[in-house]
Amino acid sequence: MCSKNTMLYVCLIAGLAMALAIAGPSLGQNSSTATEAPSGYDNQPNGLTDQATFSMDRGKFEETETIGEGLGPIFNAQSCRECHQNPVTGSGSQIKEFRAGHRDSTGRFVGATAFLADNTVTIPNRSLINQRAICPAVDTITVDGVQQTFNFPQTQGQERITTAENILALRLSLNTLGDGFIESVLDQALLNLASAQCANTGGAICGQAVKVPVLEANGTLAVGRFGWKDQHASLLSFSSDAYLNEMGISNRLAPNNVDLTRLCDVVPDPNDSEVDSEGLNDVDHLARFMRATKVPPRDTALATSADGVAGASLFHSVGCDICHVSSIITAPAGTAVAGGAVHVAPALGNTVFHPYSDFLLHNVGTGDGIVQTGGQETANKMRTPPLWGVRTRTELLHDGRSVTFFSAIQQHRGEAQPVTNNFNSLSTTQQNQLITFLRSL
Repeated sequence: MCSKNTMLYVCLIAGLAMALAIAGPSLGQNSSTATEAPSGYDNQPNGLTDQATFSMDRGKFEETETIGEGLGPIFNAQSCRECHQNPVTGSGSQIKEFRAGHRDSTGRFVGATAFLADNTVTIPNRSLINQRAICPAVDTITVDGVQQTFNFPQTQGQERITTAENILALRLSLNTLGDGFIESVLDQALLNLASAQCANTGGAICGQAVKVPVLEANGTLAVGRFGWKDQHASLLSFSSDAYLNEMGISNRLAPNNVDLTRLCDVVPDPNDSEVDSEGLNDVDHLARFMRATKVPPRDTALATSADGVAGASLFHSVGCDICHVSSIITAPAGTAVAGGAVHVAPALGNTVFHPYSDFLLHNVGTGDGIVQTGGQETANKMRTPPLWGVRTRTELLHDGRSVTFFSAIQQHRGEAQPVTNNFNSLSTTQQNQLITFLRSL
């Protein structure tokens, strides 16, 4: 084990090497036989489905939801694509959600109390504050195939909070491309990454894995990996949660709208109740689309340039890839993941992918103070953001507070302070080379 008095970057590199070794081959994945995950911003599947199925599922992801289909009564967007589309459907975007809350007298985080309908309706302990509502309005919608005109009450349906909620946070919409490979990683691989980081950096860097309910597996717990707080372990759970909380579309895994008052809500719950010829609801199509996407591609010209190659070496030598892990191998095909709710498909099994993330929670000084599923100790921790596709972003970090790579690196404190110090010790030329590498991702 490295002492904190040892040269920092030597310890960090040792920790990284051990973490990567444990994450892959020692869990049964053979790195010599693993295939590379297909990449591309080309709207083509990764092999999980055929093109026709992928395009149909993509259509569900892009579909604009209407009031007649259950949109609202409070929501953030009318389609998944609205928040996940740069440069293609499924990518991230500049769209942000708003979260809020406060600390009680014991210092514990409590989600905000939101007020609707001129403060006559309250939603307690809800950190997500929706920024749109379907009323007050007059609208003609279709319900069960029949057009109906509704004159919604002239009371404010928009969520409001008071100044008592003094923890306020924004979060950028995440990229979902390649998420099928992330879902196909064994829980133990992520747990081993966390253990190796802590042991081999003398406690300087200790990622936290949190176990969260798998909604489709009757409350079974699995290691979270999706969302800024690792709040979901499966893509179906992620889809169900987003459908309800971002669009107000209740579904079989989240059967009730969040306000519980049905204010301006004219479609019975669950809204996503129609089963198609495959026996699937919309949430199933959303999850299958994400599972079938390719991973974000590299800018090969930058990646293979002299500066890009030098920058990749520096990214490793200063310790960035202790948390932004460059390579992970999925579990073998047929392996049960997500608490047994998912079995790894042949197209996703024993595959090397390069997310530049460990999918663990860390305190790097940029946390938002919000607690979701991981306990009070996670308030100022965030999931290590995967850096694949980061070249398509203008705003960086979880809330977009930085607009340059240099600024984003300087924001890293806490667990990341040793790595930031190592970066700052580089020459200007070397720093620019490392940034060139980031621009290739």
